[in-house]
Amino acid sequence: MIAVTAATGQLGRLTIDALLERHVPANQIVAAVRTPSKADDLAARGIEVREADYTKPETLASAFDGVEVVLLISGSEVGSRVPQHANVINAAKATGVKHFVYTSAPHADTTTLILAPEHKATEALIAESGLNSSILRNGWYSENYLPTLETARQSGTVLNSAGAGRVASAARSDYAEAAAAVLATAAQDPSVAGRIYEVTGDVAWNYDDLAATIGKVIGREVVNQSVSADEHRSLLTQAGLPAAAIDFVVGLDGNTAEGTLGEVNGVLAGLIGHPSTPIEETLRAGA
Repeated sequence: MIAVTAATGQLGRLTIDALLERHVPANQIVAAVRTPSKADDLAARGIEVREADYTKPETLASAFDGVEVVLLISGSEVGSRVPQHANVINAAKATGVKHFVYTSAPHADTTTLILAPEHKATEALIAESGLNSSILRNGWYSENYLPTLETARQSGTVLNSAGAGRVASAARSDYAEAAAAVLATAAQDPSVAGRIYEVTGDVAWNYDDLAATIGKVIGREVVNQSVSADEHRSLLTQAGLPAAAIDFVVGLDGNTAEGTLGEVNGVLAGLIGHPSTPIEETLRAGA
């Protein structure tokens, strides 16, 4: 059996869809979720729904009973993820899970990416656990730029301090397909143990490209407003954003300028068997 954690989240649901498309029987999939009542639609499809709260180890042990392969989708509570992930890893080890898959960040062990430290720590915990594992170091999601599109719809600009940095983003559904491919393979072939997949989109675009693409989608001229980090911080402060949000936005743009999100390597396309979804398609679908 394959357990998908956070299965009622966006990536979790798409991963389950992708597993079913790969002809994994519904009765061999466990939707491990914090709130089972939110997964009635999954249960209606023949998928077993089990409670699995990252903060409640007792639920994790029962969720993984009889499970051979677990996908840990990284938690959403930044700052609390390492202890939560540790609970999942410990439960998987205690229940005899044969293969553990984790959604991490690009080059988590070496990158300066602002979100990487918790992923690096989680990868270390997985290695220390002795579990057979595969790591999916997912690149940036194209859906992350839907708020940028909405702002540009009103302002006609894409404000950033990313400079000439590029982003090799892909659609969330692409990453879900990649996860399903690894999970389905792990269930049949233990030789994938120890593999680390740097998963990125096929095209690395810059903010000039993003502004032009958003302009095409919303049908108006959109300009790339590229500023310094200090000016970016000042403009966001004037706009009333909280300090923590400003630190994240400016820090991420700094990472982008450094090239941390621009790698193109073909791994994603190789896993899913087709090119990654162009960002224009994702933005049109969400506009």
